[in-house]
Amino acid sequence: MSRIGKAPVNVPNGVQITISDKNLLTVKGPKGTLVQQIDPDMTVKQEDGTLTVARPSDAKPHRAKHGLSRALIANMVKGVTEGYVIQQELVGVGYRAVAKGQRLELALGFSHQVALELPAEIKVTAAQEKGKNPIIRLESVDKQLIGAVAAKIRGLRKPEPYKGKGVRFVGENVRRKAGKAAGK
Repeated sequence: MSRIGKAPVNVPNGVQITISDKNLLTVKGPKGTLVQQIDPDMTVKQEDGTLTVARPSDAKPHRAKHGLSRALIANMVKGVTEGYVIQQELVGVGYRAVAKGQRLELALGFSHQVALELPAEIKVTAAQEKGKNPIIRLESVDKQLIGAVAAKIRGLRKPEPYKGKGVRFVGENVRRKAGKAAGK
């Protein structure tokens, strides 16, 4: 039995969950609404403020989707109650970030500015303090969407191992390499 799959999901007060006939799950909470299609083989039951996910058999595809379904539901519940925040910092001379509504403009050492149009579900802010690296703060109720956007931003200029310049998550440890002089 999947340890993650058999754990019940606690539904806090103020969160409404509706399950349609084709396992279309709608979660409404104080921060917003999320909709997710759960695999039709999985059965989702709601009782006494908890949700449980059950699988029909021990076949490999059912075991694989059991924990996934439960984790998706738990992420939705956490998203509509607390929300998700990802912070990224720009490490490098001249690296800047400016947020204008849903548009994020980045100066990442290229010959041109990089402009990203972010989805409406994501709230973005950019902060620059003197003597510190610029920080981009992303907030959303959808964990999958915010993770994808953060990965796209990081992919524009990944941290390189020699000087550590690039876009990294706050608190991320970048492994550094010794340069050519270390070999002699």
